[in-house]
Amino acid sequence: MKKLMVLAAGLLQLPVIKKAHEMGVYVIAVDDDPGAPGMALADKAIVPGGLINEEKLLAIAKEEQVDGVIHPCSEVAMNVMGRINDELHLHGISRETAVRATNKHLMREAFEAYGAPSPKSYCTDDVEEGYKLFLSIGGKAILKPSRNSGSRGIAEIEQGLSFEEFAPLFKRSKDESRDKSVMIEQFVEGPEFSVEIIVSHGTVNVLQVTDKKTTEAPYFVELGHNQPSLFPAEIVEAVKDAAVKGVKALRLNDCAAHAEVKVQDGKPYIMEIGARLGGDFISTELTYLSTGIDMVAAAINVALGEEPNLNPIAKPQGVAIRYFTPKPGVVKAIEGAELLERPDVYDAEIYVKTGDVVREVKSSLDRSGHVIVTAQTPKDAITEAEKLISAVKIITE
Repeated sequence: MKKLMVLAAGLLQLPVIKKAHEMGVYVIAVDDDPGAPGMALADKAIVPGGLINEEKLLAIAKEEQVDGVIHPCSEVAMNVMGRINDELHLHGISRETAVRATNKHLMREAFEAYGAPSPKSYCTDDVEEGYKLFLSIGGKAILKPSRNSGSRGIAEIEQGLSFEEFAPLFKRSKDESRDKSVMIEQFVEGPEFSVEIIVSHGTVNVLQVTDKKTTEAPYFVELGHNQPSLFPAEIVEAVKDAAVKGVKALRLNDCAAHAEVKVQDGKPYIMEIGARLGGDFISTELTYLSTGIDMVAAAINVALGEEPNLNPIAKPQGVAIRYFTPKPGVVKAIEGAELLERPDVYDAEIYVKTGDVVREVKSSLDRSGHVIVTAQTPKDAITEAEKLISAVKIITE
């Protein structure tokens, strides 16, 4: 029985822990929270006292003689995973690659060197320099933490913004950045996509392209996704091509990858690429429903050095997820939740209860629930999911 070390054991990691068990893999879950839901499901649960402590985690991996390590749907301990792969000669990305794939500035440099399409971009930890760089772009720009995910700390800014207006937005991005530096990037106006990928033995396998729905500026929080894409074939192919170039630029191998791409005037721009399964149920649920390919099993396979099965094992469907975003305030009542008990609802959950405080949606953590709907086509799935989002009322005041 092979041993798989899963870094983090929260809700996002549950599908990987469950799937590994189904595959007959011995699971070692490592999380600083002993009450994390995946800890109870693992064959062995370890609380390391520091999930980003490379020496502690490396010692655990050596002692347990693991055959592979995976950090699903998260980037917090990606460097740790890379170090373990290096020291134990396991499959998966190296520490050097992990650093490049979790630092947006280094990522941009890699894209530029390889010729992968990417927005004009700068990085600084100084607010005054940041303001000068913003002015040099000459148009709309985006502020974002150089190291973070989940739409945290992102803001859209336009020329004409004063330094006094710029400074608090810069500070917000810097505070959200794990390395306390900020990216100032050319703003790309157009539809947004993600590309779900498995890289195995140097081959980049594109499994699916996801259409994304986000809030408007300044936060761009993701409110929904659908698969397959509803865009014309030439746009989808351009998005795929950009993602493949980006994966090669980062030199990813034996891992899942989640590329985010925007298209402006028919030209794709890579926003970022995660060397991991995508969050928001995209890799763990939606891709399986829309392609029949078990992406979670494939990610486990490549982490263990095995050949992944990238053939459909189920009938592909149209699928959409939409998120609940009620008005900010205190939850007074939830009405219509029984409507979520329908055959076409694959999964649904309301994250809040009466008395909870709903915040303004500034990051993915501020959403209040989700519903995943399957249908013959993605367009039908979107229609039904949005009907349910409107029908189920989370009443606040």
